[in-house]
Amino acid sequence: MTASTRSHTHPFLPYSPERLDQAEAIRRGAQFQEHLHARRSVRFFSPDPVPAEMIELAVAAANTAPSGAHQQPWKFVAVGDPALRHQIREAAEQEERINYEGGRLPEAWREALGPLETDSDKSYLDIVPWIVVAFAEKSTPMPDGRLRKNYYVNESVGIACGLFIAALHTMGLATLTHTPNPMAFLTEILHRPSTERPYILFPVGYPAEDCEVPDLARKPLASALEFFGG
Repeated sequence: MTASTRSHTHPFLPYSPERLDQAEAIRRGAQFQEHLHARRSVRFFSPDPVPAEMIELAVAAANTAPSGAHQQPWKFVAVGDPALRHQIREAAEQEERINYEGGRLPEAWREALGPLETDSDKSYLDIVPWIVVAFAEKSTPMPDGRLRKNYYVNESVGIACGLFIAALHTMGLATLTHTPNPMAFLTEILHRPSTERPYILFPVGYPAEDCEVPDLARKPLASALEFFGG
């Protein structure tokens, strides 16, 4: 059966993206990989303002992500209000102090974090112009009042967050995937419904002029990819 002979119960549209010359395709792929290779997670931010339009563009890029049954089970909440950002910082640090100083983090995880020199200080949450929190929608309220169960939520939201990060980097912005555990305080502070759960907290801004990042090497391609045939 071909696409033209299938019987559709929902509207379908033709899809015929440009097929690039392979040399050009490889050039573009290498350029994109090099662009993303320069991306780093940042913990030292500038207070310089970031237009809301840049946040909108990054979320619009995230919104192109594939998702299970096209349910798009994500919500991005952008916080620019300084008082609210400080409230988020205080709550995040409270949980992180329990993790780092209170012994909630397993020793193996503490050792893994050692080279990054992370601790419970999240002062950058007061400095960045934006905090963007990605929420995963376990279910979605429908116009008729029922709740639609969403499928492949973690996978779908994870892909959307990856595109969000790539879009920020493309615009010269930096971020960090901050996941204080537990994150229920974000649901309370941001007045989110019980159908959502916090997924990742993204501080978003420009890197500070004296920003430093750990000297890390990424996994070599030979360790990340295995071919069978081809």
